[in-house]
Amino acid sequence: MAVGVFDSGLGGLTVLDAVARRLPEVPFVYFGDNAHAPYGIRDAEDVYRLTTDAVTRLFDAGCDLAILACNTASAAALRRMQESWVPKDKRVLGVFVPLIEALTERQWGDNSPPREVAVKHVALFATPATVSSRAFQRELAFRAIGVDVEAQPCGGLVDAIEAGDEMLAEALVRSHVEALKRRMPHPEAAILGCTHYPLLQDVFQEALGAGVKVYSQANLVAESLADYLGRHPEMQGAGGEAMFLTTGDPGFVSDKATQFLRRRIEFRAA
Repeated sequence: MAVGVFDSGLGGLTVLDAVARRLPEVPFVYFGDNAHAPYGIRDAEDVYRLTTDAVTRLFDAGCDLAILACNTASAAALRRMQESWVPKDKRVLGVFVPLIEALTERQWGDNSPPREVAVKHVALFATPATVSSRAFQRELAFRAIGVDVEAQPCGGLVDAIEAGDEMLAEALVRSHVEALKRRMPHPEAAILGCTHYPLLQDVFQEALGAGVKVYSQANLVAESLADYLGRHPEMQGAGGEAMFLTTGDPGFVSDKATQFLRRRIEFRAA
């Protein structure tokens, strides 16, 4: 019954925590490619290679379904993987679509033509690779028209979060928000387009102001996954053991993950 969750580092633990609470009966296998993080500064070919290697390991662990809880991987690799790489009996899903469905107030899996929506001015905070891919704008265009998206590449933020440097991370958030607001002074909504960023959601909200609705992905992905598995129960794989895998140093990553989730997490070598 195992389902795989992949991230370039620790940010995907925000998604894992939410989906595990929503689906307590499902064992999850988490793969963090900590040895190669962050992905946000890598080119698309590199991200594709690393992502397919990681998802292969999740398939080997008994997962028939893998969630790319990494926006950079979802932006730079997912479509290519789905079109030409994923085996017929497996599935790989990303984290953009549930977010966009929530933003545009569409039901899960609503594939009707794009239409006008209430929100017209959206700020997107993401890694440089996600911003340059324009994957968020592409997916949004399938569902909504007339939405102005201003994207801010948040260089250095993932590194600060992974290093546990809260003061630097908070300063970077404020700097990136100020830079975006010079181009879009009055966003109506803000997308935290990296699964690391919910750890600083309160800082984003304070910097943006109370009038801006901030969307992050963890709970939205959890609801979307529950809906998907309800419609496709056969995609719960044969694996029965929950585990945490990393390409980094298991002891170091375990300690950092424990700080993230405030409960003991034990990683093993991938």
